[in-house]
Amino acid sequence: PEVLIANRHRLGLDLPVVQQYWEFMKGLFVGRIYAADSPDPVVCNAPCLGYSFKRGEEVLVLIKDRLPATIWLALGAFILWLAAGISFGIYAALRRGRWQDKTVMGISLAGYSLPSFFLGLMAIFFIIIRLQLLPYPSYVSPFENPIQFFQTMLLPWIVLAILYAAFYMRLTRNQMLEVLGEDYIRTARAKGLPERVVIRKHALRAGLTPIVTAAGLDLAGLLGGAIITESIFSLPGLGSLAVNSVNDADLPVIVGITLVTATFIIVANLIVDLLYAVIDPRVRLV
Repeated sequence: PEVLIANRHRLGLDLPVVQQYWEFMKGLFVGRIYAADSPDPVVCNAPCLGYSFKRGEEVLVLIKDRLPATIWLALGAFILWLAAGISFGIYAALRRGRWQDKTVMGISLAGYSLPSFFLGLMAIFFIIIRLQLLPYPSYVSPFENPIQFFQTMLLPWIVLAILYAAFYMRLTRNQMLEVLGEDYIRTARAKGLPERVVIRKHALRAGLTPIVTAAGLDLAGLLGGAIITESIFSLPGLGSLAVNSVNDADLPVIVGITLVTATFIIVANLIVDLLYAVIDPRVRLV
């Protein structure tokens, strides 16, 4: 009990909730000072997201160390799933009711139904262990060894891309089918415009709005940490840090990761709103 009381005091958890919030917000701008077992207090420089006494480091330092792996994982998977999802979605929409459409939708349903942990484990077993096509994941910075970085990240990228592309195939197909039935599309075709121009400049731009919305939120969520994928492939990202912090009951780190994830989501929403005016000429920002 004495140790528990001491830890609560060091973290400021014995203060009223309003005061805890004030101390946290103040720490973002001017830093904080924590009591420690040693005579010298622990200084957390601004912006202070808290201090992890279990790891002996500032929360912001821990997040900065883990953030690059998460960013590379999210960006690589984002590019793959967006390219595959939109391409196959358009392909299926232009062949509605045919075997190509049914095949793409079948693949989409299968990919959407697969649990991420199952797909990740099967990928490791067959591609790395049985076929030995890739080395076992061991994260290294792309600035240190680009080849090893690509080999390490390729499989996690593919696994995440399969899971997300399945949703974007169906979303893109539905949007394209809805837009292709509009009067202005028939007018564009009646004027003799090439089909690729009708699809790319008229149909796709009008149908991109919900796709951009979903893509922005999904990317922001991944930047907050792909917990299962990072754990399976042993990537030192925010997701694995969050899992370890929950297991260790390291509250300051959990709060810091939550705040960073929320920030990513807010920024993503802002960027998506700004992109609406660029993508869809019918939307104008006032």
